[in-house]
Amino acid sequence: MQSETFTIGETPITLEWGHLARQASGAVLLRQGRTALLATVTAAATPSGADFLPLTVEYRERAAAAGRIPGNFFRRETRPGEHEVLVSRLVDRSLRPLFPAGFTCQTDVQVTVHSAEPGSDPASLAILAASAALQVSDLPLAAPVAGLRLLRRGGRLVLLPGDGEERLADLDLVVSVTPDGLVMVEGEADGVAEADVLAALDAAAEALAPALETLARMAGPKRAVAPPAKPLLAEVAELVGDEVAAAVAITTKADRRAALAAAREGVVAALGAEAAPAFDALVKARSRAAILAGRRADGRGHADVRPIECATGVLPACHGSALFTRGETQVLATATLGSQRDAQDIERLFGMTRERFLLHYHFPAFSVGEVGGRPGPGRREIGHGNLARRAVVPALPAEAEHPYTLRVTSDVTASNGSSSMATVCGATLALIDAGVPLKAPVAGVAMGLVREGEATAVLTDILGDEDHLGDMDFKVAGTADGINAIQLDNKLGSLPRAVLAQALDQARDGRLHILAAMQPAIDALGGRIPDHVPRHERLRINPARIGLLIGPGGRNLQQIQGRTGARIEVNQDGSVIITGKDRASTREAARAVQAISIELEKGALYLGTVQSVKDFGAFVRIAEHDGLVHVSELGGHTPTEGEQLLVRVLGADEKGRLKLSRKAALGASELDAVNA
Repeated sequence: MQSETFTIGETPITLEWGHLARQASGAVLLRQGRTALLATVTAAATPSGADFLPLTVEYRERAAAAGRIPGNFFRRETRPGEHEVLVSRLVDRSLRPLFPAGFTCQTDVQVTVHSAEPGSDPASLAILAASAALQVSDLPLAAPVAGLRLLRRGGRLVLLPGDGEERLADLDLVVSVTPDGLVMVEGEADGVAEADVLAALDAAAEALAPALETLARMAGPKRAVAPPAKPLLAEVAELVGDEVAAAVAITTKADRRAALAAAREGVVAALGAEAAPAFDALVKARSRAAILAGRRADGRGHADVRPIECATGVLPACHGSALFTRGETQVLATATLGSQRDAQDIERLFGMTRERFLLHYHFPAFSVGEVGGRPGPGRREIGHGNLARRAVVPALPAEAEHPYTLRVTSDVTASNGSSSMATVCGATLALIDAGVPLKAPVAGVAMGLVREGEATAVLTDILGDEDHLGDMDFKVAGTADGINAIQLDNKLGSLPRAVLAQALDQARDGRLHILAAMQPAIDALGGRIPDHVPRHERLRINPARIGLLIGPGGRNLQQIQGRTGARIEVNQDGSVIITGKDRASTREAARAVQAISIELEKGALYLGTVQSVKDFGAFVRIAEHDGLVHVSELGGHTPTEGEQLLVRVLGADEKGRLKLSRKAALGASELDAVNA
């Protein structure tokens, strides 16, 4: 067995190899304290024949690692949860750009958590473990890559934080770097300034330097990879060079693609199918040259945002809805308000968590004019939805002020670049349309990059073609005050800091432009709450009366909920949250709760119902309490059975019987009653 130890900040990390998974191409056991991850990489011996790298990355957490048995019906790990899918994507995006062009062997990377110290965050070590396994394997990689998670809490950066520490942080990032620069970033923030994000990225790169040095020492012999051949490039350029130049200048996506498809057919007909890769290379080169010359595919300048249209209330039966259109990208978003009971329970390595804000992103094939589809969300949809969710979360009102479960669905109805950032904008508009009091509107923009030598073009609001042909996909979302969410991928292998700084500044300008375009639609709503949106009311009762409120087998609560249609959540501290389909049902349920659980106070006003009338006075019921209004306390009024009577509590007699007075309540309004 061989091993290496290094530190990140003050945290020692040990890498061991040569004793586990010996038939894999590479395997490393990473240890941090009592946490251990096994990363393995296997690759086919021969190329796949595809024109891309068929790389599969899977991160899994074993429940036994935390001394638990899975809570599902099968009592075993089944398909990956969303958390595991998201971590798998982080690892994939850190490794993929570092494989050399021409390497197309089927490659599998697996990272499995086999031991997890309570309070640790094994996922933050996944990139390091996977990179180490690649280093000791024979697979080629342009450079070692290292990654970590960091938080900023109270102005101080925390490297490799423990599980749950993000609750107090205003910046939460996962970063991967090579010795040459930044590879991948993803995370969330709470209105953090661009300069603070850059400072955190610099700190991450500095902290990862020892890891990169260690990984470089671990590298063994690598496979030889021949660069991909590009035969017939000159012939293709001579045959259709002018057609391609004209096609890439067409500003409409459908017409541009139709012209390029026609030119491609001509090349294949004249030179054979083996000329197709050369044709694609020519299109890419001409498109990139045009961008560097200042001419984007749709005619915009490098920093221009496409035209924006916003509409709210487009689906009148939904609680909130919006249609956000930016160029040829369009999102139909809906917002739904539910009770606390609708929150999602999520099983994680160290137990269950509850999520009160859900954002689900759907990307159907028709949105890009294609045929097909699949029954459930794929990794891309999960990743895009999570990024948009991260952007919106900091703008949500506190649960104490707005105790709803919130769900946003984003249906991409048309796509030509950055539907995830359009989802952020659509979600904001739909939530405001539903009457959710956001702290501030949120918008997002996707940035791109074309870099040839020293020539660099940073692009705002990229098209799908610019994403495909360019060198960077950089998404930044936030409010007018700062960044809420960030995601960076690049194809260069590493990204110079100066380029990142320019992209952040340009993204801020783009974000402010989009927010300004959204504002008229927000202003038109005027902060109203639609009549059909659920209402809530919060009460507090004596905890000793919770059993009385719930009733035998929950009968009392079930009767109230069945009669009113409202949902009632009763907490052990006596707080009661009532969520009804409208104001009337919520208020009716609240009165019913008060009727059962109310405790009368001496001197307070209450609205009661006359149960019976006697010569000596009237018996009046207030909620579950019966009392007597003596004839001398009726104030000259002769009550009738069933009448509503405003009374004041005088106290109780020597036998504990309730004494009430109508006379002492004269001059008061029913609105002053405690149970009005």
